[in-house]
Amino acid sequence: MASEIKNVSVIGAGYMGKQIIDKSAENGYKVRIYDVRSEGLDSFMRKIEEKKDSKEMYEEISFHDNLSDAVKDADLIIEAIPEKLELKREIFSKLDKLAPPHAIIATNSSSIPVSKLEQAVDRKDKLLNIHFYHLTLTPMADIMKGSKTSNDTFESGKKWIKSIGIEPLIVKKECFGFVFNRIWRSIKKECLKIWSGDHADVEEVDKAWKIYTGMENGPFSIMDAIGLDVIYDIEMSYYIDSGDPKDKPPQKLKDMVDTGVLGVKSGKGFYNY
Repeated sequence: MASEIKNVSVIGAGYMGKQIIDKSAENGYKVRIYDVRSEGLDSFMRKIEEKKDSKEMYEEISFHDNLSDAVKDADLIIEAIPEKLELKREIFSKLDKLAPPHAIIATNSSSIPVSKLEQAVDRKDKLLNIHFYHLTLTPMADIMKGSKTSNDTFESGKKWIKSIGIEPLIVKKECFGFVFNRIWRSIKKECLKIWSGDHADVEEVDKAWKIYTGMENGPFSIMDAIGLDVIYDIEMSYYIDSGDPKDKPPQKLKDMVDTGVLGVKSGKGFYNY
């Protein structure tokens, strides 16, 4: 029987973490938050406080600067930190030691299969990939087992995803990049090649995409919203996994990241904000 999830801990309150926090609280879950960075947290906390005044459910959300306090009563932990394998292994090891034995630990990784994090924990049966996209605009999430994940853990994760109004995309067999993210990655990779090879300007690529799909945003403006540092780390994950030079992200993208040109959050990316 699938375990009931009541308390959710979110590790990392960045672009995706904030959405997971908001959606969980909105649907009645008690949410504890941990993030080592203060960037952007003050304004986010103010928005949460405003919601607490109008919605009783937001009373059950709290911020912590101590990881142990953040996960002490967790039923589900969602890790949403940068896309760096060793960093994720380090945090998973800490979570495994600090969280209650029954707690499920899931990664919101955009590309890394959770099996690559198994060596860092003892609770190998309680690990999941739960990868969200944009929880409002594209309400879907990849869900995938590791090599030792139990059926009970998988069913609990799937039930929780549905309970917050998100459609689970079930990955039957582990793969790098999961379901839709694998499709999006192919589009993103080709767009970056067009740009880095100076074959066409970003505006032309985005214009073509918007005309064809009817969407409001093109791939480059989407990448700006996600964060170019995040995009670069994800592309590097694919490259490290395959070792294929064709998978290596363009040097032009790395140069942007190295100089602090990160997209919407820095005020400048492929576009100015």
